[in-house]
Amino acid sequence: MLTTSAAPRVCPPQLSPTGSDVRPHAAVMNFIEGARIVTEDELQANDITHYHVTRFYREQISASGYYDQLKHIVEPSLAEFDSRGRLDTSGEHDNTVVPGLQHKYPQTGLLLVTDRCASYCRYCFRKRIVGKDSDEIAPDLARVAQYIGAHPEMTNVLLSGGDPFVLSTSKLDKIVDHLLPIPHLTSIRFGTKTVAFAPRRFEDPALTALFQRIQDAGKTAVIVAHFDHIGEISVDAERNIRSLRALGVQFLNQSVLLSRVNDDPDVLAATFAKCHEMGVRPYYLFQGRPVKGASHFQVSLRRGIEIARGINQRLSGIQKTFKYIMSHYTGKIEILDLGADGRVYMRYHQNKTPAKIGKIFSRPHVGGACWLDDLPEA
Repeated sequence: MLTTSAAPRVCPPQLSPTGSDVRPHAAVMNFIEGARIVTEDELQANDITHYHVTRFYREQISASGYYDQLKHIVEPSLAEFDSRGRLDTSGEHDNTVVPGLQHKYPQTGLLLVTDRCASYCRYCFRKRIVGKDSDEIAPDLARVAQYIGAHPEMTNVLLSGGDPFVLSTSKLDKIVDHLLPIPHLTSIRFGTKTVAFAPRRFEDPALTALFQRIQDAGKTAVIVAHFDHIGEISVDAERNIRSLRALGVQFLNQSVLLSRVNDDPDVLAATFAKCHEMGVRPYYLFQGRPVKGASHFQVSLRRGIEIARGINQRLSGIQKTFKYIMSHYTGKIEILDLGADGRVYMRYHQNKTPAKIGKIFSRPHVGGACWLDDLPEA
């Protein structure tokens, strides 16, 4: 269906004077640019994610002073219909070793535990999964644990999806039950934007016990938050982050560079400085991916390099902890600079082949290029 439980922007179907629908299964959907009649088939054919946003986040961005930028994160746009790309830009299918578990880099396992989020980001790179009943979510945690147990090179697991914190704490406990006995796992990470969308979720007392269990097992609990803009950092988020840090939970932050949202060094420098102040280490600034229905969020590599340089010019030495990263099919590529010779310089931050990690390489720059595949290999 086209409706959502959180302040829907999809109105009931428009009726003709005879009382019949304008089109079968059609409804008026409110986009940023205006209302449009759409059908469920059109949304599915164009991989348009349903609109869903928490009341908390709506109120936060409305009061932030940045609504004109932040609305693009959660409100649908007609640009999504013309936004070309792929649904799996990083080879997730190719790196799935058992259902729901990816093993792309030796030390890290990526475990998909849900296909739901507290709110749906319009730029999501997993829109093939999110908001749908996906068969990519891990159905058999015992089988997942068996694989991890047989791969001692895997030292950490990232719980993702979807967002793990839309699950009940009892469900998270059951997932962790399968991971804690594995001796070579040293950390368990939780990738989440719920800390921005619904930060009061982290006031659940049962979460304290969950994180304590992880620590008692000799492992580190890490929350990878997802603040794209300083306007997303609420008083509630800061308070709960500080409370969890006092319990020993570590925090990182990742952001995505997004056209019309945060493609401004002042905004991102302020975001990273605020994260640092709260004890959240800025970790990755991701280059937007060429995802179908979301590639209109991409910023050119030239502009991205300028922004990354501008951020660093505005931060103190101890605040400069982020890497400007392209999460490509071949690996995580750190984007370094555009040289005077007209070449984009990069290096592999992660790669399936360890020998390639850290090696600098370059490609000729092409105007408007936004992704490695846009650059010739010459």
